[in-house]
Amino acid sequence: MEFLNSLLESISSWVWGPPMLLLLMGTHIFLTVRLKGIQRELPTAIRLSLKRNAEGKGDISHFAALTTALAATIGTGNIIGVATAITAGGPGAVFWMWITGVLGIPTKYAEALLAVKYRVTTHSGEQAGGPMYVIERGLGWKWLGIAFAVFTAFAAFGIGNTVQANAIADMARISFGIPPITTGVVLSFLTGLVILGGIRSIARVCQLLVPVMALVYIAGCFLLLIRNFFSLPDSILLIGKGAFSGQAAVGGFLGAGVREAVRYGVARGLFSNESGLGSAPIVAAAAQTNDPVRQALVSSTGTFWDTVVICFITGLVLVNSGHWQDGLSATELSKAAFGELKALGPFILNFGLLTFVFSTLLGWCYYGEKATEYLFGPPSVPFYRIIWVAAPLVGATAASHLTLIWNLADIANALMAIPNLVSLILLNTIIVQETNRYHRNGFLE
Repeated sequence: MEFLNSLLESISSWVWGPPMLLLLMGTHIFLTVRLKGIQRELPTAIRLSLKRNAEGKGDISHFAALTTALAATIGTGNIIGVATAITAGGPGAVFWMWITGVLGIPTKYAEALLAVKYRVTTHSGEQAGGPMYVIERGLGWKWLGIAFAVFTAFAAFGIGNTVQANAIADMARISFGIPPITTGVVLSFLTGLVILGGIRSIARVCQLLVPVMALVYIAGCFLLLIRNFFSLPDSILLIGKGAFSGQAAVGGFLGAGVREAVRYGVARGLFSNESGLGSAPIVAAAAQTNDPVRQALVSSTGTFWDTVVICFITGLVLVNSGHWQDGLSATELSKAAFGELKALGPFILNFGLLTFVFSTLLGWCYYGEKATEYLFGPPSVPFYRIIWVAAPLVGATAASHLTLIWNLADIANALMAIPNLVSLILLNTIIVQETNRYHRNGFLE
């Protein structure tokens, strides 16, 4: 088992090494240039995202599609992942994470545009789309679409299920003394209540859960920043300085150079917002719209909320607390920073982790089942949901195998991203043409 873990860790480090990070960031920059800075349309995109009325065929509203995608995207990476970036790359990593979010907006936009353009209507009358359909119908490479679907169905059980369940179980054990098996049973039961009803049931819950969990968490972060308001300007300067000059060793902190700040900030940002991974466009394809550009604008706001807002605020809280200098682990840093608010701080941290993780279980279930449907047809979906409901119990009680699961999931995620990024680059002319058509017709609000 140790040899297998070591082998998978080496493969994971290789597939998520500099070539993959360069491919992702290169695609972000390429699409930013090709779309002439689509980030400028963010205010319009936010207004569109708040609309809940149907604008065409589809299964759920713009807002429901966005909140379901955010449910899957906002997870432990927005808290523990940010802390990991700071402990490994110093305060400057927060700046590079933020830059990754800004540059990732066009990629999330492009993914959703193609997903709606190439989506299909199933025999049950529902919409189905995502990179597998884009690759098959847009490029004519069904074999690569099948490969993407296989990687997605497999990766979902890692990043979107078992490791999330383990995070909740571990938090409940440490904070409240609850046995992991109890957490697993409750989580499986609650997940089953939601997902067995399909995308409409998942979307209904996400529309209620995501805004509440995000607002409560952000409000808690602002309280912490207000509490340490006078040190906030220095913390912002420290983040900016560390991004370009690195951070020398202070206290128990081992120190980080510019390379580490860039590497960990970019890597954590990419993992957090999933721009380029190919997951979010799967639910974007279910939106009630007749125009792919309108849903693409809505979907692009997901990267803004996830990384530009939530990850950045988390980074400010962690750096401003000063505990990043104490040589703590990522989890310890998070607990120390939020612990400064006495009873309220730990509640906000635990509430954030609990709701972020549970929402990820819901969103990633839809991604996995649509990939399975693409591979084996609609009859396979109920079986996938049953396995999905049982998986949190395994994840909650399988702490000894968590490293193995994480490494397998990381590898599958990278293998998802590659065919998706290839399709975005090769079909960039279609993306630009659709965007120009939308502007010419004067539909921009």
